[in-house]
Amino acid sequence: MGLLDRMRKEWFMLGIVLVIAAAKLEPSVGVKAGPLKPEITVTYIAVSAIFFNSGLSLKTEELTSALMHIKLHLFVQIFTLAFFPTAIWLFLQLLSITPINEWLIKGLQTVGCMPPPVSSAVILTKAVGGNEAAAIFNSAFGSFLGIIITPLLLLLFLGSSSSVPFSSIFSQLFMTVVVPLIIGQIVRRYIKDWLERKKPPFGAISSSVLLMIIYTTFCDTFSNPNIDLDKFSLVIIVFIIFSVQLSFMLLTFIFSTRNNSGFTPADTVAIIFCSTHKSLTLGIPMLKIVFAGHAHLSLISVPLLIYHPAQILLGSVLVPTIKSWMVSRQKGVKLTRPTV
Repeated sequence: MGLLDRMRKEWFMLGIVLVIAAAKLEPSVGVKAGPLKPEITVTYIAVSAIFFNSGLSLKTEELTSALMHIKLHLFVQIFTLAFFPTAIWLFLQLLSITPINEWLIKGLQTVGCMPPPVSSAVILTKAVGGNEAAAIFNSAFGSFLGIIITPLLLLLFLGSSSSVPFSSIFSQLFMTVVVPLIIGQIVRRYIKDWLERKKPPFGAISSSVLLMIIYTTFCDTFSNPNIDLDKFSLVIIVFIIFSVQLSFMLLTFIFSTRNNSGFTPADTVAIIFCSTHKSLTLGIPMLKIVFAGHAHLSLISVPLLIYHPAQILLGSVLVPTIKSWMVSRQKGVKLTRPTV
């Protein structure tokens, strides 16, 4: 299973590179009003398909077992949707005086506003042997919260640079995100047994649709002659993203392992991954809606496209280290527990 997951992730990373290259070669195919008609196929059909797929794949019954661990949920959601975007905003005030491309800096802020992903945090928590139920609950609950909170955070920290009114953004989000998600959950109730037997490749389906969204986003960029991305800015952004992830993983580890925290080592593993990972599947469609028609949309999207593979790469590299820490800590707890 681990090998299959790794192969799927690598296929998706390669896919991102290929669709960006294809957009560079022939941007006219995926631009607005082009042959693909992204203003309909992407804005409505592709985004709705991703969230219907999410609704169909989310195991509601698995989440109920983790429901009562309120302290853990509060920690993860406050860190992800309050502390993370605020800390990034403060850091970006310093970056704004540097020669780094301003749209990439804005893109870093959008990363901070994103909810946790439904897949990578859960997969890595499971690989370590952490509290998987808590990871599933917080990823799913964070995604639901993100539907409401992420657009508010984006508008708070960046403002919508398009002429799309606030009410229009939320009505579109509701119709293309919330409604398909609910329909997916309802349909799941009726075909649950069939889904359990067949195990459809939900991740691969969402990833394929997401590649189409990324492709059309970059077609818009490359068809705009005014956009210029310097390599210096790109390299610095990659360095910042890895630094931010490592710093925040360390911060969540320190806070969740304090003596009075009340978290088990398995809880800490779920907290580290769920608090620091950000959703590309939710993020790109949301940016597409909030920054509809924006000339620099794809540059704003670049940091999120880097953050996604970076969090999987960093997480995968750290799995053995975190696992050995958790096992030794659990053994220590057993040894110090008094015998009755």
